[in-house]
Amino acid sequence: MNRRQMLMLSVPLVAAPSLVLAQAMPNAPAAKPVAKRDPYAPTEVAIRPDFEVGSIVVVSKDFFLYHVVAPGRAIRYGVAVGTAELIWRGRASVGRKTEWPSWTPTPAMIKRKPEQYGKWADGMPGGPSNPLGARALYLYDAKGNDTSIRIHGTTEPGSIGRAVSNGCLRMRNEAVMDLYEQVAVGTPVYVY
Repeated sequence: MNRRQMLMLSVPLVAAPSLVLAQAMPNAPAAKPVAKRDPYAPTEVAIRPDFEVGSIVVVSKDFFLYHVVAPGRAIRYGVAVGTAELIWRGRASVGRKTEWPSWTPTPAMIKRKPEQYGKWADGMPGGPSNPLGARALYLYDAKGNDTSIRIHGTTEPGSIGRAVSNGCLRMRNEAVMDLYEQVAVGTPVYVY
């Protein structure tokens, strides 16, 4: 018997234990599928240590908002951001906060899509069907002017993680409600 024949005879012996085990447990429960983790769920993460505690940092291209809770630590939330031509970037501060805010589309929104926004030119009262959702943080510039940019809830939670808004930063209602409780008027906001 040559070496090749000897190896060929040993293959079934090596494979046999796994075949025996597989046959010995015919009623073994199937492995449970691993639950897919929601990448936009609030999660504590490391962040650059140079952001002041309490500030909000938004990285638009990644669809994340970070609320800095300790030096080098933040709670990360998923957001929806403005479409390519409507992404707002800059430094602002929270100028005011509102629960169940009313909403009025900007003149630019009405001009872009009059059939969608024209009927709300005089505003829409706050409530569960309002596009600003459960809470809104209004961003103001360094001179105290309203930027028309909001961090707000949404009636479309499936939009989180996408560039779909008219410039505002959307969060799931439960996430914006949590953030709303954590930040004060005057909180610095950095949007990249």
